[in-house]
Amino acid sequence: MDGLKPAEVFPPGDYIKDELKAHGWTQADLAEIMGRSRPKINEIANGERVITVQTAKELDAAFGTSTELWIGL
Repeated sequence: MDGLKPAEVFPPGDYIKDELKAHGWTQADLAEIMGRSRPKINEIANGERVITVQTAKELDAAFGTSTELWIGL
């Protein structure tokens, strides 16, 4: 690994928290947008629940990102 550094990894919850802040939303707002309960959104944001393909699609739709971004995390 001459000169190569491992990529920095960020938990999906960090991205969710950043996106919430950028949009001026709370977890409750995201829960309503996604049709999920606030506790489930909190579990996702805190890394206690995995991001499924369906969740990735919903996050994509909510934030205007890409499904692949969320799956790649």
